[in-house]
Order: sequence, then C-alpha cells, then structure tokens
Amino acid sequence: MKILLHTCCAPCLIYPLEQFSSQEGLEVKGLFYNPNIQSFAEFKNRRQSVIDFSKKLNFEIVIPEYDPSEFFVCINDTLLKPKRCASCWTLRLKKTAKLAKAGGFSHFSTTLLVSPYQDHEMLKEIGSSIAREDGVGFYYQDFRPGFKDARNKARASGLYMQKYCGCIYSEIERAREKNNV
Repeated sequence: MKILLHTCCAPCLIYPLEQFSSQEGLEVKGLFYNPNIQSFAEFKNRRQSVIDFSKKLNFEIVIPEYDPSEFFVCINDTLLKPKRCASCWTLRLKKTAKLAKAGGFSHFSTTLLVSPYQDHEMLKEIGSSIAREDGVGFYYQDFRPGFKDARNKARASGLYMQKYCGCIYSEIERAREKNNV
C-alpha cells in the first residue's frame, strides 16, 4: 500500500510514522499542506519543524507554496465551529487525495487523526466521501492512543509545539477561553 499522509505538524507526525513503520509493505510520503495556518511566522515555524523532523528520519515530505487565500475562500461564510473546521479539513484532504491519485498512491490519510481535539467521526466521513469522489482510498486509523507519548517525544526532541490548530479563529478562541473573555 502506498499512502500520502497529510501532515499538519511535526509533533502529530511522530506516532503515525511509528505505526506505519511497523507495517510491512507500506510506502508513506508526507504532504505539508496547511493554508489555514496563521500568521505567516506561525506557518514558517511549523513548516521548519516538519522539515527538520523529516530530514532526521529521512522521510520524504512535499510542501506546496503557502497560499492562505485558499483557506479564506474555502471557509467563506462558515466562520463558526464545526462548519469552519469541516470546510478546512475538506480543503486539505481534497488536495491530499488529488495529489495522491496523481502520484500513484493507493491511499491518503492525515496526522489530524492523532489529536484528541479533532472530531474523528467527521474526519472519517470527510475522508471517506473524498475517497469515493476521487477514486483513491482513505486510510483511517485512530492514532489518538499515541498522542501524549508523541507530545513528550516532540518536547524531548525540541520540536516546535504549537498552541492552537493553526487558523486565526482558533487562536482567537483559545485566547478568549484562556482570558475568560
């Protein structure tokens, strides 16, 4: 099986790669496509962390040009959760599926599946729907059991650790919750 793995950040990449490396016959390549990440400085921090981690593991990762307008066009009038998140996930998984199919991959997946903060049922539904539309399989695995251990490994390795999902709205929501505003 050949999988194109959408990669949201280096810490979330740790556990899925460990899981994939324990399975024979898998070929996995990464895709760091995240136009949702704001600010550009935040994007650069996450991108560099993924590059550094990938080089350390000799893991191939593709990084398309950063274009945040793709995110804003995508979410358009869905600024509130959960629609905003679903639109964002759809954007990133559609791109992953399209590139997977064009690159001869049999499946696509995402490191978003490692986070206990993401809606797995919605991600599974979106991934499966895109798979049916695009004719490439969606590989679902619940990677959440490895979340804490991966975070600890990321800290120990000095990887950049973000504090929010990436989009400006998530950052604002986090700040409001933190400050009880």
